[in-house]
Amino acid sequence: MRKLLPLLSTNPHGGGRSALTCRFRCGDACFHEVPNTSDNEYVGDVIAGVLSRRSALRAAAVVTVASAAGGAVVLGGAPEAVARPGKPGSGKVDGARGLRFAAVAPNTADQVTVPAGYAQNVVIRWGEPILRGTPAFDSEKQTAKAQAGQFGYNNDFLSLLPLRGEHHRQVLVANHEYTDEVLMFRGYDSENPTREQVEIAWAAHGLSVVVVQEEHRSGKLTPVTRHHLNRRLHTTSEFELTGPAAGSDLVKTSADPEGRIVLGTLNNCAGGTTPWGTTLHGEENFNQYFAFGSSATDKRYGVGTGASERKWERFDKRFDLRQEPNEVHRQGWVVELDPYDPDSTPRKRTALGRFKHEAAQPRLTEDGRPVVYMGDDERFDYFYKFVSSKRMKKGGSRAAREHNLTLLDEGTLYVAKLTGDSPATEIDGTGKLPNDGEFDGSGQWIPLATASADGAVSHVPGLTADEVFVFTRLAGDKVGATKMDRPEDVEPSPRSGRVYVALTNNSNRGKGTNPGADEANPRNLNKHGQILELAEHWDDPASDGFAWRLFLVAGDPNDPATYFAGFPKEKVSPISCPDNVAFDPHGNLWISTDGNQLGSHDGLFGVATQGERRGELKQFLTVPKGAETCGPIIQDRRVLVSVQHPGELDGASVENPKSEWPDGPGKIVRPSVVSVWRTDGRDIGV
Repeated sequence: MRKLLPLLSTNPHGGGRSALTCRFRCGDACFHEVPNTSDNEYVGDVIAGVLSRRSALRAAAVVTVASAAGGAVVLGGAPEAVARPGKPGSGKVDGARGLRFAAVAPNTADQVTVPAGYAQNVVIRWGEPILRGTPAFDSEKQTAKAQAGQFGYNNDFLSLLPLRGEHHRQVLVANHEYTDEVLMFRGYDSENPTREQVEIAWAAHGLSVVVVQEEHRSGKLTPVTRHHLNRRLHTTSEFELTGPAAGSDLVKTSADPEGRIVLGTLNNCAGGTTPWGTTLHGEENFNQYFAFGSSATDKRYGVGTGASERKWERFDKRFDLRQEPNEVHRQGWVVELDPYDPDSTPRKRTALGRFKHEAAQPRLTEDGRPVVYMGDDERFDYFYKFVSSKRMKKGGSRAAREHNLTLLDEGTLYVAKLTGDSPATEIDGTGKLPNDGEFDGSGQWIPLATASADGAVSHVPGLTADEVFVFTRLAGDKVGATKMDRPEDVEPSPRSGRVYVALTNNSNRGKGTNPGADEANPRNLNKHGQILELAEHWDDPASDGFAWRLFLVAGDPNDPATYFAGFPKEKVSPISCPDNVAFDPHGNLWISTDGNQLGSHDGLFGVATQGERRGELKQFLTVPKGAETCGPIIQDRRVLVSVQHPGELDGASVENPKSEWPDGPGKIVRPSVVSVWRTDGRDIGV
């Protein structure tokens, strides 16, 4: 048996993240008390003594979550995941359709490493001008005014939308999650930031819209500067609160006594693209920007009681909760943006609840109502869905677009509760499969509140509808939702309808007084994470029940605690800390990682979800030193990724860079978007 890959288990910052990443990205969340101290039942308690429910589950047609999962057939000649790659034409690379590339070996190279026969380009970097009149980027002479017209920092979620009437052009939308001032400003003093530095950071957060030009014979993309659709939205841009909590006393401030107009969007992580042509953006670790929290709800959302890391409260009282206690309630939403209307005001959709939104990806019911799946990226927190009560109108008419921009304001918000189908005694915290051969069970969607044109109704005893939508975590606590291992991106398959939930990790599970392993989160001290596969009853997204199973249990394939949907583990790439997920045109799931715990840089992986190769996982690329892979888009002929926080390693600074990417020695490290394509012009992985 091969030796296990080297682990970075001595890192106290969770996964393979550096202390610098933890500090600026999430405010050292792993070092704070777990915000969820509720005493609702854990899955381990619920399933104690429960006999197998498999016969009941199989009564529903959708419970056949891939019949080949338990014993995937392996065709002869499947390559080792780390075999030396060959050039296209030198011999066929075997694999599921869409995954026929020679897998990239784990590595620590300071570059974006792609398979042999593939090429890449940096599409756009932090600081590149996208608006008219904006100067070229100069890190030594940066200003807030310049940054407000330039591509923002730490790009995360990406969406690539068609642009009708302009040949070989598309609209790229990007989130800018957070700033790392140590890597942005020479001589940065974290105890005494200047107003100019703070205002540059404000302008570097938010969203970018930029038209990109396709090169006809390759997958190369280049930005079209000064296009009329190009746009920057940041910490001082106006956003409209819509839906049931708009106008609530809980969101009113001295600057906005009506509770309807918010300045800024913070910590936008992943997101989603709607069938009606808008983009959704999840506000995640917003708590870290606010200072001097004092209420119980502040604590539940992880808001600190002292000064903030960035000291923004010194320059704007809205970040000082002693002066504006409701300002924090105006962050933590899903933002909807119309990228085709540069004059529109983006909307914060309060009907989707307030928590640390990693993402929000919709699908439609048979009668055309959108259902949005969402994860709350915190240890021991929940995952949710929203079912709209309104149907989407097809077509691109003005009336249809105006109607569709109301779809996410009315409907019901739900939280998930999972039940395993194995006795609790078989879930021992090591990741060992129970006797039935897989981690699986049933679940229910518990309604929290319903919003309509006539008002909103709470389904949670003791909480008003306003409280449910603004303090959604508390509502989940009260109804006994299942505490998960950091539910991040949640993505429904456009082919099968199954929903995939990335559970990144939870090194606190089973530690001290924290909950121990359960069937959905089967490992204590979980450093590598897992991916859960969910099938709605009767394949109806509006259903109130579902079946689930763990599709992947991540880590070193040589570790008995890992599981790859039953596919032979000697034929897969090692993977750790799944974060963002997306689908390719062939129905394969692509996974980007954050905090690889296996000694390699983070990367992008493709895995077959159906057929005899279900569970076959192959690494497509790795990112440079200190970077995270975000925002994957997989098209027929192109793969896009966000390379976020390159060089973000302990001890790094502008004066002491830990990476030379993307522009080489002597140049400041810059988060960027990268496009990858086949050099022979053929489709990806075929």
